[in-house]
Amino acid sequence: MVGLVLGLWAGAWYYGRHRVQLNRYARRAWATFTKDGLTGREKTPLLAGYSVHGIDVSAYQGRIDWPEVARHRVHFAFIKASEGNTLRDPRFARNWRQARAAGVLCGAYHYFQPNRDGRTQANNFAAAVPLRPGDLPPVLDVEAANFHDVAVMRREVARWLRLIEARYGVRPILYSNAGYYTRHLAGHFDDYPLWLAHYEVPRPDLPRTRWIIWQHSDEAYVPGIRGTVDFNVFQGSYAALRALRIPPAAGSSQAATKNPER
Repeated sequence: MVGLVLGLWAGAWYYGRHRVQLNRYARRAWATFTKDGLTGREKTPLLAGYSVHGIDVSAYQGRIDWPEVARHRVHFAFIKASEGNTLRDPRFARNWRQARAAGVLCGAYHYFQPNRDGRTQANNFAAAVPLRPGDLPPVLDVEAANFHDVAVMRREVARWLRLIEARYGVRPILYSNAGYYTRHLAGHFDDYPLWLAHYEVPRPDLPRTRWIIWQHSDEAYVPGIRGTVDFNVFQGSYAALRALRIPPAAGSSQAATKNPER
């Protein structure tokens, strides 16, 4: 009996201490188990206080009805293109083509593997993505924790950012979650626009002057997507978002440059 009471007390204490994350895990598990029963018409309310809303997607979302997505005030989308040295998202080309045709302002992102060479990863992204003037800046997603030396990781992140900026003539956006960014990246890449993931909070801990896009949920529903999707807001007007796009002058040099660096 004493053991049962102690076990219940310990379980209650652990839940009380970690309830936010445990509840998130439970909701994510439920969403996964019930995905086959979803219709693709479920809808999460837009975050109040912001006028520009967007999503980010990968092959995980499956087939997307982009015209339906566009009809529900999704102004922008970042689409996964590549990962590490060689991986390509198998649905990137379809998502890229159909999202643009639906009138959604598009950008592409690369998932960074911290133990891989930054130049090779930049080449992988550039070969996968037909970015052109008018598209949103390229994004580097830095959140994987499987690195051995933080200084080496930062060096390769900096290499990717530098090479991609030189190729497209626009400063890339850096994506990370709040904890990872604070521990490993803050103070080293402050010249780059920040896209911050921070959930279960009324606002990010970082000051508004530090980030431009806030990924406020990774379990939202948007009509046209069957299952959960990441929800984002842009801090500013739609005109300000459009002002971030790749400039026309960058287009003249892209055809002549097969890789960011040989």
